[in-house]
Amino acid sequence: MMKAVVIKQFGGPEVLQVEDRPIPIIAENEVLIAVKAAGINRPDVFQRMGKYPAPPSVVQDIPGLEVSGIIEEVGSEVRDFQIGDRVIALVPGGGYASHVSVHYGSCIHLQDSVDLVAAAALPETMYTVWHNMVERGKLQTGERVLIHGGAGGIGSTAIQLAKLSGAEVVTTISSEKKAHFVKKLGADEIINYKNEDFESNLLDSKVHLVLDYIGGDYFNKNINILHEDGRLIYINAMSGAKVNLNLIKLMQKRLTISGSTLRNRSAEFKKSLSSAIQVQVMPWITAGKFEIPIYKQFHFTEAKQAHELMESGDFLGKIVLVF
Repeated sequence: MMKAVVIKQFGGPEVLQVEDRPIPIIAENEVLIAVKAAGINRPDVFQRMGKYPAPPSVVQDIPGLEVSGIIEEVGSEVRDFQIGDRVIALVPGGGYASHVSVHYGSCIHLQDSVDLVAAAALPETMYTVWHNMVERGKLQTGERVLIHGGAGGIGSTAIQLAKLSGAEVVTTISSEKKAHFVKKLGADEIINYKNEDFESNLLDSKVHLVLDYIGGDYFNKNINILHEDGRLIYINAMSGAKVNLNLIKLMQKRLTISGSTLRNRSAEFKKSLSSAIQVQVMPWITAGKFEIPIYKQFHFTEAKQAHELMESGDFLGKIVLVF
């Protein structure tokens, strides 16, 4: 048996409770990971509230999209991983547990020099940012990128990857504390959206790429501040998914609008993405060029408190549950 944080019913953080559950039985192409820590992300909150169900093939009442740990079992068709390997993994659900099974293609090797608990905060944000900002957004050295919400998990990852890719970074934040945090991560221009309008600030200077999770009335502001041939990439739409688009402006500026979600993508897609991150990004992490900004660690029995902090928004970087 294993320990798992379970959603007893849809609702607030108090519905998260610890239960004993059977350890998963792995398929031929899966590994079983003894979880050291699990990262907490906004989709976990939505799942707890009943607004973001797991895929049908995944356990429905155990949230968690990213873990770190040690491989305990390997299936007969698994390649390049073995028992005892330190790994991080992007999982479609079930991460808030002492054990989780996952397709080996969603795992990434972790060097001994990288802290295993901190590393749990990497997969969800790293996969999301790398695929959307670099692969879909085609961020280039010397370009200027606007990253909304730079002090969160996605934002702190995007700032660092953009800087390591040779880009100039503009980001939006909501407090002086968050401004200091993103400046330390490398942000070149910081806009406090509580006091300033990012559109007014950037209308003259403009950017080549926008990474946004807000949507709503940010949409046309993003369009207006993009250079010709600019790219607007969406990873969420927390302030509204329905927007009005001026197609003439889109055509005149030759803009590209794109977006994606990861949870329901195929195992082969995730395997390809894992390989790219292993080769392109992990050397930066191993060399200490990328900071894993952990704001607070909670024991897994404190999942309620961890979700309360996530919902408050009063944190910098990532929150993790430790098993």
